[in-house]
Amino acid sequence: MIFTSQQQPGFLEAVSRFEIAVHEQEPDRAETAFGEMYGAFQDATPPEVAEAAPRLASLLSEVPPGPRATVAVIVGACVERGADPRPCAPYIFVEVAETLAAAGEFCERWKETGGGDFPNPQDGADEALFDRVGAEAALAWLTMPQWEMASLAMLNHADVRAALHSSLRHRLLRALRTVSEASDHQFKCLEYALLVLDDEPLVVLHRPTGTGYRVRMSGIGDNFQLHTLLADILIGGGHIPGRAPSPGEVAVCKDAPGQVHTVGSFNLVTATGEWIWNEGTPSDIPRVDGIRLLVLDPPPYERSWPAGRFFPNMTGDLVLDRVLDETETHYWLGACTPPK
Repeated sequence: MIFTSQQQPGFLEAVSRFEIAVHEQEPDRAETAFGEMYGAFQDATPPEVAEAAPRLASLLSEVPPGPRATVAVIVGACVERGADPRPCAPYIFVEVAETLAAAGEFCERWKETGGGDFPNPQDGADEALFDRVGAEAALAWLTMPQWEMASLAMLNHADVRAALHSSLRHRLLRALRTVSEASDHQFKCLEYALLVLDDEPLVVLHRPTGTGYRVRMSGIGDNFQLHTLLADILIGGGHIPGRAPSPGEVAVCKDAPGQVHTVGSFNLVTATGEWIWNEGTPSDIPRVDGIRLLVLDPPPYERSWPAGRFFPNMTGDLVLDRVLDETETHYWLGACTPPK
């Protein structure tokens, strides 16, 4: 999130002016202060962004729908520059839920008024769109990318993910999938961020050696990342044979920036033999007896990809809790169908 600087009041002064104008419902003053705040952001100091983020987040419900999403992006940018996301996130998620509901209404009205290809929300608005579906629905659709950006800035943090109540998480996912299915427009980053698991136990069975492991995963955005980290702790840890990923490949899957070429070591499958695609998320792994169960088979062909994190600002981790004994491993293998 990048903003350009201009000659204008300091960031906190502009924030204060914006707050007053919003509270007093003076649109012209609010617009002027918003421009000052937007322009001064680049030169804001860490203490300024730390103070401004929760103030702006708590103001969101009073800001008109159009600029509201941009204010949310500024809150997210403050968080990316070190502001505490925890007091900000609840305000963001309330607005995201309402925006998704209105975006669902947009999809219904779009189809009722003739259908056709849905407009790209990043292309901006024209008067005909507002006339066709109504201002509230149109603004919800057009601001979805901004709400996605603001949400990701919050969800990159484990504390925020832990504090997000499961009922709200499921509500957001349901609404997001309804919009995506109706419009065929994917907000994949937001969906994947809402699906991230933390401190999640996983039983892993390596079928060729008949060995089993209990691991714990946190902050893993997709199964490419999981695949590499599994190869590190199992092959790199000396538990099974194969090619261990390099330290660089592992680092970029945890907290290092960038990407490093890697080669796959396994075929990920469910207990019933269905493939778990690298393009999916760890949440795709089904539970068996209350715990997610993953089977590692030999790869049917060589796969390679750039190792790294789906969310570059989210720390990923996979730890080996323990090696399963022979009795446990036999039990879990007994719950699996033979490879297809």
